[in-house]
Amino acid sequence: MQLLKKPRYVDESKCIACGLCAEKCPKKVTDTYNAGLKNRKAIYVEYDQAVPLKYAINPKECIYLTKGKCGNCKKVCPTGAVDYDQKEEVVTLNVGAVVLSPGFKPFDPSRFDNYQYTKYKNVVTSLEYERILSASGPTMGHLTRISDHKEPKKIAWLQCIGSRDINRCDNGHCSAVCCMYAVKEAVISKEHEGDHLDCAIFYMDMRTPGKDFEEYYVNARDKKGVRFVRSRIHTITEVGDTGDLEVRYADEFGEIQVEVFNMIVLSIGLEADPDTVKLANKLGIDLTRSQFCNTSSFEPVNTSREGIYVCGAFQGPKDIPESIVDASAAATAAGASLTEARGTQTKQAEVVPELNVRGDRPRIGVFVCSCGTNIAGVVDVAAVKAYAEKLPYVEFAANNLFSCSQDTQNKMTEIIKEKNLNRVVVAACTPKTHEGLFQETLLAAGLNKYLFEMANIRNHNAWVHKEAPELATQKAKDLVRMAVTKVALFEPLEEAELQLNQTALVIGGGISGITTARNFAAQGFETHIVEKEARLGGQALSLFKTTTGENVQEKLSALVDEVTQNDKIHVHLNASIEGVEGFVGNFKTTVNAGGKSQTIDHGVAVVATGATPFATKEYAYGTDPRIITSLDLDKKLIAGDSALKTMNSAVFIQCVGSREKDRQYCSRVCCTHSIDNALELKKQNPDMNVYILYRDIRTYGEREYIYKEARKEGVIFIRYSVDNKPVVAVKNGSLTVTVMDHVLRRPLEIETDLLTLATAIIPNDNEKLAQFFKLPLNANGFFVERHAKLGPSEFATDGVFLCGLAHYPKPIPESIGHAQAATSRAVTLLARKTIHTNGQIAKVDPMLCSSCMVCVSVCPYSAPSLAKEGRFAGKAEINPVLCKGCGLCVASCRSGAIRHNGFDNSQIFSQIFSLSQVA
Repeated sequence: MQLLKKPRYVDESKCIACGLCAEKCPKKVTDTYNAGLKNRKAIYVEYDQAVPLKYAINPKECIYLTKGKCGNCKKVCPTGAVDYDQKEEVVTLNVGAVVLSPGFKPFDPSRFDNYQYTKYKNVVTSLEYERILSASGPTMGHLTRISDHKEPKKIAWLQCIGSRDINRCDNGHCSAVCCMYAVKEAVISKEHEGDHLDCAIFYMDMRTPGKDFEEYYVNARDKKGVRFVRSRIHTITEVGDTGDLEVRYADEFGEIQVEVFNMIVLSIGLEADPDTVKLANKLGIDLTRSQFCNTSSFEPVNTSREGIYVCGAFQGPKDIPESIVDASAAATAAGASLTEARGTQTKQAEVVPELNVRGDRPRIGVFVCSCGTNIAGVVDVAAVKAYAEKLPYVEFAANNLFSCSQDTQNKMTEIIKEKNLNRVVVAACTPKTHEGLFQETLLAAGLNKYLFEMANIRNHNAWVHKEAPELATQKAKDLVRMAVTKVALFEPLEEAELQLNQTALVIGGGISGITTARNFAAQGFETHIVEKEARLGGQALSLFKTTTGENVQEKLSALVDEVTQNDKIHVHLNASIEGVEGFVGNFKTTVNAGGKSQTIDHGVAVVATGATPFATKEYAYGTDPRIITSLDLDKKLIAGDSALKTMNSAVFIQCVGSREKDRQYCSRVCCTHSIDNALELKKQNPDMNVYILYRDIRTYGEREYIYKEARKEGVIFIRYSVDNKPVVAVKNGSLTVTVMDHVLRRPLEIETDLLTLATAIIPNDNEKLAQFFKLPLNANGFFVERHAKLGPSEFATDGVFLCGLAHYPKPIPESIGHAQAATSRAVTLLARKTIHTNGQIAKVDPMLCSSCMVCVSVCPYSAPSLAKEGRFAGKAEINPVLCKGCGLCVASCRSGAIRHNGFDNSQIFSQIFSLSQVA
């Protein structure tokens, strides 16, 4: 594969990301909002978790490269990294698979003259507004207008800018993320400014179908006071020279309203980048009508060209969790094709022997980070560094511009060796994201990685005390002093190495479970599927076709055959899990299949227990055979029921059991499913009158096209409110549905031959399984993932993973992608063969233990237990593999027998006592 590497005009090996080049570059706009579309900068920076990595020069904007003048960046660069002579070069790579993740292009609203984006300063895009709200933005998170830097009192968000619009921009798709980010921005704005800030969101359909999204929307509307106005604004007009903005719109009752806002935010959509389209054409990859990558429902990350995979927004508009899932799914698909070559080109990193510093006098190094202006813009970092030099046991102190940059990491390693340091404190940002990075630095210097402490002087200090720099500097000194006092008492900690059983257990034999097992086997791992029913397939057995027209039963049958005929996959039908013992890498699960009990040894487990349709009692369901559910209609379509072709009318009612007080969430698939079935009925009988009664149509992404097609084919959509639901009556053999028409504002009675209820998707009873593996469930009964955005396919419990409807309702392509993602995350464990425990865990002194078992009862991970044999039989002991270091047992122990490595009483109290000292 040949790549054209374009010049950056900056030597990456020399760039230290100091920012002097950007500071001295004259080609920039004064009110720069970093991500803004209004601004074109000659020098830009690539970020990783808000940390600048390397700078580069935009040749289209650079004055020197376009006109041969200026050259400021080269003059001020302290390392000589700027190189105007760099040329394009062709790089040849020998690879077995390719994953495309080129992302998307934010829609540029400057092409619309009616919003006056380029003319009115107080009309901004949603990306620009994100920078305004950000603590690292140009106003340090202070909400002000661009025109006069005054705090706004009224802000409006206009939805669907560059989305769902084929008249002016050819983007017929829904961008999927805009509704939620607008709600989020409005809520954060009110949290910034208080309840007096008036936030209004103008929308067509409020699309919040993701996990916990509907609850967030309802909370914003009912508790935060965000106004939601169902209307599409056509024109924005500036009010004199005030900078305020007037909008005219028709409300839901057709009345013309006029409002004036201080700011307007355009919720811009996602579109395919023309450069990405060119790349796809060169690679011979099929695209959709919106120019995103075309994939099938059953292979959602496979492009039309074998060996090339796709993930992220290039596959279609999606948010962060879906993009993370896609990335892992693509890794699984690519990994399966490379199974035979796994490990053949792996290079082993050089292991630096660990120095034995146990018992040595502490020699502490303190590194104070400026984090660009994130910290140094508020805190006097030079003063903090000077203060640290005077603290007990501190042998060296320094100030770094960016402590997490690679060149700084290398320098820190050399300093640790040169100064013979045996403890390290880094005063920087959050250990949540950077502790592991600095621990790697200690390992490279030959130190135990647990001889490290971090003082968070950014999140806990600079960002929250930006209005009081002197007090922030004082607090930074306090935080550094506390960290130094604590780290002086640290001792090296050990991590135990454990052998890992390279077998996987998949719980659930639906389409997600089948896909997971298939992918495990494709990568060479033995797999067991435990399914409670007598056959594999789950809810997919009742589905007719996908939105792209693929026959579900044919595809499912092929998948089941592939799984049952695979020698590496063992299927247990009519089976239930009776008990689970062990921990990551070494689980023992007892399975009862057909009355016979069997113990399965496995290293990882994937929960794919699926979900089930809600059994409603509304709308006279169960009293008349003409009143059915969505899955019942699919079954009729699968069977080829001839009665469907002779019907004169059909009605669909959406949100049956969803988006209500008892079940606040949206079931995600129902709108698309009903529209798809409505089109199928029209296909079988074009003269049939088909009605869909809805609250919001949520055909996100390119599903919007089937919504458009349904309207074109004559499907009638009538909106109803949850406070005034349709009324179903069965009288004298006639089935009628009465609904308040939102346009006519009059009740409309529809006589129908078929009523289909789009019932909610509810989780199975997972309480028992959750107890076995110590897994959390949310209020609705769905499993709770490790992290909503960054860990959507795994649990906090090591070695256990999650996919499919057990996580949240989702259509077939997303369920399969989620299954592939869970496989990917699990394979990162299975491929290791060995695992290491954490060093910062609880430890018991059996001489002090009173065997009260309080620790056993409070631990959420079942780490403590009573020893069954040996000298200390009956005393508590901690399983280091299960322990998460939460400290519950330490706090609960009445005898003081349990201590926490890295957070011992002496270390905690030393920090507390150090606060009494005055810096």
